Amino acid sequence: MRYDLVDLKLFRAIAETSSLSAGASQIFLSPGSASYRLKNLERLVGTPLFTRTPKGMVLTRAGESLHRHVVTIFTDLERMHSELSGFATGMRGNIRLHANSSSLNGFLPGHLSTFLVENRQCNIDLEEHNSDDIVMSVSDGTADLGIVASEIESGSLQVFPYAQDRLVLAMSKTHPLASRGTLHLEEALDHDFVCMQRSSSNFHFLAQAAARIGKPLNVRIHAHNFATVLQLAKENVGIALVPNRVVENTLPSGSCSIVAISDEWADRKLKIVSHDLSKMSNFARALIDHLLFSNAH
Repeated sequence: MRYDLVDLKLFRAIAETSSLSAGASQIFLSPGSASYRLKNLERLVGTPLFTRTPKGMVLTRAGESLHRHVVTIFTDLERMHSELSGFATGMRGNIRLHANSSSLNGFLPGHLSTFLVENRQCNIDLEEHNSDDIVMSVSDGTADLGIVASEIESGSLQVFPYAQDRLVLAMSKTHPLASRGTLHLEEALDHDFVCMQRSSSNFHFLAQAAARIGKPLNVRIHAHNFATVLQLAKENVGIALVPNRVVENTLPSGSCSIVAISDEWADRKLKIVSHDLSKMSNFARALIDHLLFSNAH
C-alpha cells in the first residue's frame, strides 16, 4: 500500500479537531477536497476510520490504531527534518530531553554544561515536565530521553539510575516549626506555603501529596523559580517544599532553617528513561553515558 502524506496529515487533523471542515482548514484544504481524500484513505485501508456523530467525528478502533502510527510517522519525519537541517547549518545532532524539577534544578545544569562544551555539534531541547508525562513523551517519541522520579512506572522503556536527592522543608529561622528536626508533611500543611508556579512539576507533586493526605494546601504565592521561592521562605512568607540539592546550590549555608520530611516519599531517586539504545543517535547515547559518569564522580 502507498499512503499519501497529505491524506495522513488530513486524517490527523480531523482526529485532533473531531471535525472534517476544521481539519481541512487546518491543512488548507477545501471541505470537498478533504471529504474526497478521506473516502480514498478509508477505501485504501478497507474500513471506516471515523464514526459521524452529533458531537463530531469520532475515531473507530481502526482509526485509533492508524492514529497511533500516524503520530509516530510525523514525529519521525520532524526528527529527520531537524537532523538534516542541522547538517546544512553545521550542527549534527539534537537531543530532546524532558526532566522533572528535581533533576532540572539540582543536577542537570552542571552536567549538561560540560556535555555541551565537549560536544559543540550537538544541541539540547530541554523542557520541564511531570514524571508521568515524561514517560509518555519518551514512549510516544516526543522526547528522546527523560529524567523522572524512580517510583514512576517506566513500562517497556530502558532505565538507568541517575541521582538521589531528598525533598526538605525550607522556612524562616523564626517559623514555629523551624526548631523541629523532622516532621510529616501533614503537620506542615497546617501552615502557609510558598510554591513554584502552577505548571511546575514541583507544585503538582506537592498538591497531589496534600490531596492524598486530605488537607488543603494554602499557597501564599507562586514564584517562577526556586531562588525566589527560597527567598520568600527565608523571609517567613511561608514554607517551601524543595529538593535539598537545590537548597545547597541556591542559598548560603545556614541562611534559613531546613527541616527533614519523615514521609518515605521524600527520598527521591532519579532515573533516566529511554528507548532501545541501539536505535538512538550517537549523541543521545553519549549524553546518557556522560550523565551517569558525572553523577558517579
